Amino acid sequence: MSFSADVITLFPELFPGPLGASVIGRGLGEGLWSLKVTQLRDFATDRHRTVDDTPAGGGPGMVIRADVAAAALDSIPLDNRPRLLMTPRGEQLTQKKARLWSKGDGLVIFCARYEGVDERIIKARNLIPVSIGDYVLSGGEVAAMALLESCVRLLPNVMGSDMSGVEESFENGALEYAHFTRPAEFEEQKIPEVLLSGNHSKISAWRDEEALTTTLKLRPDLLKGR
Repeated sequence: MSFSADVITLFPELFPGPLGASVIGRGLGEGLWSLKVTQLRDFATDRHRTVDDTPAGGGPGMVIRADVAAAALDSIPLDNRPRLLMTPRGEQLTQKKARLWSKGDGLVIFCARYEGVDERIIKARNLIPVSIGDYVLSGGEVAAMALLESCVRLLPNVMGSDMSGVEESFENGALEYAHFTRPAEFEEQKIPEVLLSGNHSKISAWRDEEALTTTLKLRPDLLKGR
């Protein structure tokens, strides 16, 4: 069974977007994973196709109604796929989560808009709030694309080499080592000699040290507890 993604959004025309390009798009075309997009507005009950209302207690913006969100979610057959809500109030996406989800049957993703969704829908439909970082976007669509790409690229046969998903940042609790390629010299900067030595044990040791040094400099928080 391939990885199956269902996305609920007010802007289905945004998909597949970047998910239709490069190795991710090729995997989609080859059936290694599938994508279905549902228009949230189709589940509005009034003639104006209203999906939102003013915040209880007052304040700016609008909030997506729980009943409309529930109807959209209920239109997707209930299975063992996690149901996610893209929101800056969620737990942050990590490589560990992406790898875990990539091993499942897929994901159902609700893309929030406006000020967000009625809080009651989270409990009522067991949604998992997920954020892609400590900043705010206009909606959950771009976040959903980032999350799906982080999962789909880890599926078997999507990337050219299985090692491409192993030797990279966050897989081993650190940032990835620096990379080099031809020309051997660029603007008076040379490729480190060890990488041209052909000595694989020395190259491996250099890469481990480079990864640790880079992580200590840029993301020391990743090394806590190691």
